[in-house]
Amino acid sequence: MAAPRPGSCAYFVERKKRFCRMIPAPGRRFCGEHGQQEEGNDRKRIPCPLDPKHTVYEDQLQKHLKKCNSREKPKPVYFVQDVNAGLKDVAEIPEKQVPISSLSKEELENLIVKLKKASNGLELHLEEQILSHQALQEALNDPKNGESAFKHLKQQASILGNMEKLHLLGPGRCFVEFGAGRGKLSHWVDVALQNVENVQFLLVERATTRFKVDGKHKRRDSVFERLQVDIQHLCLNKVPILEKKKLPVVGIGKHLCGAATDLALTCLVESYTACCGGENEEPAPKRSRTDKTEVDSNSSADNESNKDNCKPVAGIVIALCCHHKCDWTHYVGREFFKSVGLGPVEFNYFQRMSSWATCGMRETTTKASTSEESEDHTNDTEEHEQTFSSTEKVSDTLQGILTVEERKEIGYLCKRLIDHGRIEYLQQRGYKAALQYYTESAVSLENVLLTAVPSPSLIPEPTT
Repeated sequence: MAAPRPGSCAYFVERKKRFCRMIPAPGRRFCGEHGQQEEGNDRKRIPCPLDPKHTVYEDQLQKHLKKCNSREKPKPVYFVQDVNAGLKDVAEIPEKQVPISSLSKEELENLIVKLKKASNGLELHLEEQILSHQALQEALNDPKNGESAFKHLKQQASILGNMEKLHLLGPGRCFVEFGAGRGKLSHWVDVALQNVENVQFLLVERATTRFKVDGKHKRRDSVFERLQVDIQHLCLNKVPILEKKKLPVVGIGKHLCGAATDLALTCLVESYTACCGGENEEPAPKRSRTDKTEVDSNSSADNESNKDNCKPVAGIVIALCCHHKCDWTHYVGREFFKSVGLGPVEFNYFQRMSSWATCGMRETTTKASTSEESEDHTNDTEEHEQTFSSTEKVSDTLQGILTVEERKEIGYLCKRLIDHGRIEYLQQRGYKAALQYYTESAVSLENVLLTAVPSPSLIPEPTT
């Protein structure tokens, strides 16, 4: 057992198999959290009622509650409860999810038949758009960057390259990075726009984040603001800087996990676009293929009247990830699933089966969990790839039914089916949407980029 770090707490944390790293008070061997280990310390520590993950001296409880980081803080003006939550009818949500491993061979085969039938006719072979951008060339050529950093840089360069191809890198824009983490994607967009005026950045992240790169933004012409809020409750129209400047918005994200992608799409396409015409305006109605022309003609007058005070979303560029974390409640492609005879039960199976595309039958690797990695754990963690644990693998009866390659193929179909629902959702709302490979699978197994730009009649004029 290694000794505690010099000057650190001498308490061994059994759960983490290491010594506590907090710094004790001068003359003490243990930090405040583990102070009861100190000889002669008879003060009692109790779990904090706001967050039992940490403790507090009982005689200092009231003082602690006033400054505890877990206390409820005033909600920002852009917080609107469940504004992007999607489905409100809980009757559509299945009560109990049966594990895939408990399905009989016949039930599994029926699911696969439904999957292949629904996928028939979809564009499953995506076009490659592996691009780069001059803004990252110096960093890409820097030998000091390790393999992991190089992979992230290649992805960020391709995302910027795709944004440039869609003419989204320009003046008079507000770039909203969903699931921003450290904010690296916004940082590189800022570097790419170093000579461009009137550019705003909103970095949306629900968790507090360490090692942010925000301090690198020295250019006075660009404005960075962090919004610490869950995307589910974010009303962009109420963000002061957008309310004041009315800039066209470009939504971006790198490896935006599962349901977060759907929440971001709803935030951009429904709550923001609908609100910019009026605070009490209802969201735009969904358009099917049959009534699209009629709705377009009926809404043309409204679009003209709102043209002066409503700037539609200029574009969306999101690297997709973790389809197994999707949720029927928030999923934007529910109408598409219903149109091909599928519902929440099939969706819940397909979203879990989607992980087969990236995990196959591999056992969990004992990848290092060094102190540096654990301390720098952010949204940039490598690809969020999922693997089965050894126990799950042994008990998985599906091993004898499907080969590794068959599982990967089914997982891929599940991902594309879920993504196609998102594409149809965007298309029905007047966007030209597409999926493409934006990087090699050797760089990231989650290598699909969703892009969307409004139809030419809806593209806003840049604000200079």
